[in-house]
Amino acid sequence: MEFFDIGQIIYDIFGPYGWWGILLCVLLIFIIDSMIFPTLPELFTVIAFMYSPSLEWALAILLTLVVGEFLGMTTLFLIVERIHVPKKIQMIASRYVNFLIIGDEKILLVNRIAPMIPFAGAFVSIIDSWTYRKAVFYLATGAALKYGVILAMSGFFYTVFSGPTAQRITLTFVISIIIISFLFSYYKKKNRKEGKTNEDSAC
Repeated sequence: MEFFDIGQIIYDIFGPYGWWGILLCVLLIFIIDSMIFPTLPELFTVIAFMYSPSLEWALAILLTLVVGEFLGMTTLFLIVERIHVPKKIQMIASRYVNFLIIGDEKILLVNRIAPMIPFAGAFVSIIDSWTYRKAVFYLATGAALKYGVILAMSGFFYTVFSGPTAQRITLTFVISIIIISFLFSYYKKKNRKEGKTNEDSAC
């Protein structure tokens, strides 16, 4: 099932219930994105904002999505904590993190621009040097900064342009962010693979 399918299903179930249904959609989409598979949360964030373009509504969405990120990461963290993860997987995860630009919890901030750490809750549990509290702080900070900017720009477009034009510009803006994020992630992963190959050759 693709992310558009799951998003549409969630919206069909809760969307008709008004503002609280929309916020519940946002919450579930961010939880699923954190725990299971990508759901393009940036796109659903601006779609939710279009329901009632205002500062109060943007703040409600921002608070909801940060809670969703927290619940998703924490739930996955607790699940992995209760599972006996083989040492081999722990070594692979640690080695992967060590090849990144930043090897500690701050990578969760970079993750907002160039996604490199999927299933953050699992990594927080597996990597011995990482702590849950720091991970929550950087996760929440990154979410608030990234989606705060997206919502602020969306509000700006609705202030300057008319409804239909603002919608088109907002969607174009967020799709551009998704594409740029994907390209950054691809570039970083490519550099990581090249660095790993060079290191193996040197050995």
